[in-house]
Amino acid sequence: MIREFLYKYYIDPIRYGQAYTLVDTLTYALILIAAVYIVYRGLQRYKIAVDDELVLATMPFVVLGGLLRVVEDTGMITSDFRFLLITPLIFFTVFVVAAVALFAGKLAENAGLVARYSRVYGGVGIVACLLSTAALVWFGLSETTIALDVLVAILALASVSSLALWALLVYGAKWDYASNILYKLLIFGHMLDASATSYGIDIHPIHYVEQHVVGSNLIEATGTAFSMFLLKIAVLIPAIYILEMYKKEGSPGLWHLILLAMIVVGMAPGIRDMVRMVLYV
Repeated sequence: MIREFLYKYYIDPIRYGQAYTLVDTLTYALILIAAVYIVYRGLQRYKIAVDDELVLATMPFVVLGGLLRVVEDTGMITSDFRFLLITPLIFFTVFVVAAVALFAGKLAENAGLVARYSRVYGGVGIVACLLSTAALVWFGLSETTIALDVLVAILALASVSSLALWALLVYGAKWDYASNILYKLLIFGHMLDASATSYGIDIHPIHYVEQHVVGSNLIEATGTAFSMFLLKIAVLIPAIYILEMYKKEGSPGLWHLILLAMIVVGMAPGIRDMVRMVLYV
């Protein structure tokens, strides 16, 4: 019975690309929360400051996660290694690469080879992104297409919606702290996710589908994928307020990690969906 449960909710969805259920969604959410705390304790132990520098240097790895997910979508990798690039296993794959780069950067800093560990850490992420992008461009040119109009449309939609929400918070609600670069990344990441989902389901010729249980139910109830913007706004506004209150009274390091985790769950799937649509895969 336990075996059937594991296959139904965890193994088969990964193997066959099935939609998420409430069970696996809640499970992965709990794993994410636990992972954030464990990472936080590990960084404390090795005396790596959890600050803006660390979060910003991690951004290339967030982008990398989305790009690698598309590499798997293209079918370029035919061996069982492709499962390492499927959600949720890809989070662990990218985490291992990032962790190795992070501690290599710290060792280089301690040895006096570089001024700051972030140069090595972020540099590795940037190089990995460039290599992944090169592979996807090659695939687009040789196997499918590269629809630059789709890229421009989604990025424009994400930029306009991000700017509108930021202006609402800063000028409407008078939340000056929303101008923090990390909050801006949080807003853009989730608006990118909403933009890609909306475009992919309602406009793109392939007509993609939403796999996450909350989003799919909302789209079914409203009849349009553009309702994802309302969902994102309904989550982001209270989330930013609560995060700022926690920042003032809680641990700055844990605040940075929570914010990073929230950026990841918005930006990474947004990049993946956008690139998929650009390549028509």
